[in-house]
Amino acid sequence: MTSVLRLLLVGLVAGLAACATTVEPEPPADPEPVAPAPPEEPMPLPAPPEPDKRSLRVTFASVGDMMIGTDFPHNHLPDDDGVGFLADVTPALAAADVAFGNLEGVLVDGGEPAKKCSNPNACYLFRSPTRYAAHYAAAGFDVMSLANNHARDFGEEGRTSTMQALAAAGMHHSGREGDFASIEVNGLTVAVLAYAVTKESNMLLDYALAEQTVAEFATTHDIVMVTFHGGAEGVDATNLPFAEEEYYGEPRGDVVKFARMVVDAGADLVIGHGPHVVRAMERYNDRLIAYSLGNFATYYGISVAGIKGIAPILLTTLDGEGRFIEGKIVSTIQIRPAGPSIDPNQRALKLIRGLTAEDFPDSGLRFLDDGRIEPQSSAATDLKSTPSDRSFR
Repeated sequence: MTSVLRLLLVGLVAGLAACATTVEPEPPADPEPVAPAPPEEPMPLPAPPEPDKRSLRVTFASVGDMMIGTDFPHNHLPDDDGVGFLADVTPALAAADVAFGNLEGVLVDGGEPAKKCSNPNACYLFRSPTRYAAHYAAAGFDVMSLANNHARDFGEEGRTSTMQALAAAGMHHSGREGDFASIEVNGLTVAVLAYAVTKESNMLLDYALAEQTVAEFATTHDIVMVTFHGGAEGVDATNLPFAEEEYYGEPRGDVVKFARMVVDAGADLVIGHGPHVVRAMERYNDRLIAYSLGNFATYYGISVAGIKGIAPILLTTLDGEGRFIEGKIVSTIQIRPAGPSIDPNQRALKLIRGLTAEDFPDSGLRFLDDGRIEPQSSAATDLKSTPSDRSFR
C-alpha cells in the first residue's frame, strides 16, 4: 500500500472516530419567572335598601312639672329622701323609648340663691341635692327640660350643676341658650329642644330664631321634639286664649302660634308646661301638640290642690317620619305627702278631653274611655297633611 493511501485511511478512521464522539447538549436555560395573575375583584354587593321610615316606631312618655323635694331655705325633702316618690309611675315611664319631664329648680349641693325675692313668703326657690338625679334616672327618664323660671334659682352655676348631675346619671338635657339634646333610639335620631320665656334660656318669645333652629335640626334628625314652658298660670288658665299671654306683667308668649310655627318648621312632637294645670291637645299637620301637661310630681311649694294636682303621663307613638300614630293618657293624681299615683278615675283624661273639645272642636283626635288617643279625620288636618308639606324631611 502506498504511503498516500495509508495516509488517507488513517485520516478516514480518525474522522469516523471524531463523528462517533457524543456531544453533551447544553442544559436548557431557566424559564423567565411569570408574575401570578392578580386575584379577581369580588363583585360589589348591592347597597342595602333604605329602611321605610314610615314602618319604624318610637314611643315617648312626657310629663309636666317636677320637683321632688327642696332643702332651701329649710329641709322639705321626703322622709325616704325621695327614693320612692316616683315608684307608682315608673312602669309607665320606663316602658317608653324616650321619657321626658320638665325639671323645676336645680340639682346642687349647697350654695346661695341668685334670685332675690321682694316678698320671701310669696317666692319659692327650689334646690334639690345632686343625688336626686338618680331618682329621676331610676324612674326611667331620658331627657329633662331646664328651660323654666326655676332653672336659674341658683344662677347659671346652679343650672350648670343640674346639667352635670343629669349627665352623670345618664340623662340628657336642654334649656340653656344653645343647649339641645340629641338621642339615638330604634335606628332613629331624636332631637329635643326646650324653650322658655326666661333669660339665658332658649327663648320662646324669639319666634324667628326658634323657627330657624327647629328647621336646622329637622335636616339632621329624624324626629324633632320641641318643649316649651309658657302661657299664663293657675286654675283660670285652662283654656287657650289664642293670643299673647301674660302672668303678673311678664310676657308668656302666644303658645298656639309658637307650637304651630315649630311644627311647620319641622317639629314632630310639641309638649307644653308652665300653667300648672292641664290644657287642650290638637293634631296639627299629622303632629301632636299638647299645650300643657300640668304639675306631675312636686313635693313642696307648688300647689297641687284640686285640678292643680291632676296631670297625665302622655304616651305617644310616632313613625320614623314623625307622624302621630297613636297615644294614651295615663291619668295621675298627687295627694301629699305621696308622689304621683295612677288615678283610677281618669280625671286628667276627662279634663283634657273636655278642654280639647272646647278649644279645638276639629282637633283631629279621638279620646277613648280607656285613655287611648287615636287620629281622627278633620278638615284642618286633612288640608295640611300632604306629603309635599314635609318634603324637606
